[in-house]
Amino acid sequence: MKIPLVIIAGPTAVGKSHLAVELAKRIEGEVISCDSMQVYRGMNIGTAKVTAEETEGITHHLIDIADPSDSFNVADYQAAAKSAISDIAGRGHIPILTGGTGFYIQAVLYDIDFSEEDGGDQEFRDEMIRLEQTNGSGYLHNRLKKVDPDSAAAIHPNNTKRIIRALEFFEHTKTAISDHNRREAEKESPYNDAYFVISDSREVLYQRINRRVDNMFKQGFVGEVRDLIESGCTAEMTSMQALGYREILEALENSGMSEPEDQRALIDLIAKNTRHYAKRQITWFKREKKAEWLSFETMTEAEMIGRICQVLTEKGIIDETGMVSKTQ
Repeated sequence: MKIPLVIIAGPTAVGKSHLAVELAKRIEGEVISCDSMQVYRGMNIGTAKVTAEETEGITHHLIDIADPSDSFNVADYQAAAKSAISDIAGRGHIPILTGGTGFYIQAVLYDIDFSEEDGGDQEFRDEMIRLEQTNGSGYLHNRLKKVDPDSAAAIHPNNTKRIIRALEFFEHTKTAISDHNRREAEKESPYNDAYFVISDSREVLYQRINRRVDNMFKQGFVGEVRDLIESGCTAEMTSMQALGYREILEALENSGMSEPEDQRALIDLIAKNTRHYAKRQITWFKREKKAEWLSFETMTEAEMIGRICQVLTEKGIIDETGMVSKTQ
């Protein structure tokens, strides 16, 4: 029988983490983080990484499993997530994949085959880097728009590594990587899955994002980035492409590592970029046909959990008492 898998997705700051913890307490679940940046050690404040207190004793997986200097990609995440899912299910618990990195969720849910990307053409990658340096920031992203507009829409213009990977895939296969991933996503999932996207009104979501960024700075976000730089992190690393980190890193470099002069402008810039990112996340999840949307506009968290449990009962993942089904 298929391993059960619950997915709690949605835009940043919508309230996924707390809901997943409450659900896990109810159904004997364990949480698997699906955040491309929470995998990195030392990046706690800027990624809104769940604290030990916030886990409320629920086991969380795939947090702090890589160093910021590591090149951790979707294939690495997929392998780690599949291992965690098997481990959790093997102990009679329910894996709850929770986060906002839509492509990572898709890679796990449909077991996307990344074998065509193995190896890599370093000569091609070096040439792309040279072209970006020669022609200026945005050159490669514009080049990607011409051959794979869907990937260009999904990848941030600053994420040079992902842009180069998409261009490299097209160079060697003459196929857009977005088309490849779309075909892979049409495969039947190897899991008995229940997919939910958590949402809220745009006004409320943006208010939550603004408050979160303000709190990050109060908690010492600038100091966290300074520590990462002093440990050897540079702007070229994948980890330093994360929202907020890149902006603060640039501000610190411009100020000689002293406190940025106009911190309010920096906060507003990161909040704006985060709001744009949330909008792209929502666009991504709207393409996921299997997902059921649950909104805080019309439901309380308790009502959402009730609805999720209803679906899990219908799918035979839990029994009528809310316990893990013995038929799994």
